[in-house]
Amino acid sequence: MRSPLHWKAMSGNLFGSERAGDEAAGGWFTAHCDGGSRGNPGPAGYGAVIEGPAGQVVAELSAYLGRRTNNYAEYKGLLAVLEWALANGVRRLRVVSDSELMVRQMKGRYKVKSAALRPLWEEAQRRALKLEGFEIRHTLRGGNKEADRLANEAMDKGQGLGTRD
Repeated sequence: MRSPLHWKAMSGNLFGSERAGDEAAGGWFTAHCDGGSRGNPGPAGYGAVIEGPAGQVVAELSAYLGRRTNNYAEYKGLLAVLEWALANGVRRLRVVSDSELMVRQMKGRYKVKSAALRPLWEEAQRRALKLEGFEIRHTLRGGNKEADRLANEAMDKGQGLGTRD
């Protein structure tokens, strides 16, 4: 079952005949993704901002996930970014996340012990391997402000709280 994914195109190039990856001619896209929950578990959501090789924002992704853990939401954000990249012909993707656990698991530095996270990690690995290039790195929370804002907006909407200004 597919999650209710919200994609907001930010560039006219995504609507034309050229696909994002073709336009970039092999350049690196950068995705800032974040997931969160209010309570752990609690109402959860993710947000992501994807930039093209020239640094222009090409998409914003977000979704409310229902009652989930923070780590689950982080992985769903990563999976959404990877899904978007593959659907739009992106060949090389750098992901920036403030989830140290997820980054270290994706790099193979930590084992995935959680039975709930294992299938998400496996799917993320499969999708990442379909790209010519994939990198993931950790940032402090301040380095992911826009993705965090989108994740919080998704949680607000899911809880019927409206959006923040």
